[in-house]
Amino acid sequence: MIAVALITVSSSTSLTQPGSNGKGIDGPTVFLGALGSCGRKDSKAAVNCTVPTINPTYDLSALPGNTPDFLSAPTATTPAFIAVSIAFTLVFFFLFTFTAFRSKMGKAGAMFDKPMIQRLTAWIGLFGFIIGLTSFLVIRMWFGKAVEDFNKAIIQGGQSAPSLVANTSNGFVMVYVAYAFYAVPLVCSMAKLHVTATGKA
Repeated sequence: MIAVALITVSSSTSLTQPGSNGKGIDGPTVFLGALGSCGRKDSKAAVNCTVPTINPTYDLSALPGNTPDFLSAPTATTPAFIAVSIAFTLVFFFLFTFTAFRSKMGKAGAMFDKPMIQRLTAWIGLFGFIIGLTSFLVIRMWFGKAVEDFNKAIIQGGQSAPSLVANTSNGFVMVYVAYAFYAVPLVCSMAKLHVTATGKA
């Protein structure tokens, strides 16, 4: 079972039959992400996934043939920027940990007490935060427009349209929570940057 996705396209009559609750429909489901997609014909079928890549082509073969063609992956540069952000983030958390526990590291900790290292840590963390959050905001706008266009096409098709509905999924919520936690050590690191710049430490 897929636990995290950015967009989920599932079987529902909520758009083709206004007023229905859309429940009790067993049909195809597709899970879309930044690096690929997964899909299944119904709830009992196995989930098949594409190979993760920064320039994915979504496999929508589980959906009916008359499904609107509005679901496409963002440009390859967006996942690439996310990868750069993850690299910056990993370096930041290692450096932040070393600078936070430098007093317990003996002589090895003296290097992380230097203002230059603390400034470098803060800037790496800030670059990682801005690049990553901006990339996910771009993906959110891209997928939000795709969901809006997809559902609008289903509604315009009326009862002859496939019984499907697209929604942004829990992947975005998890990203926002992760960046909220990221902001805590980043603010601490930026505060050290301010202190060292004013010559108080």
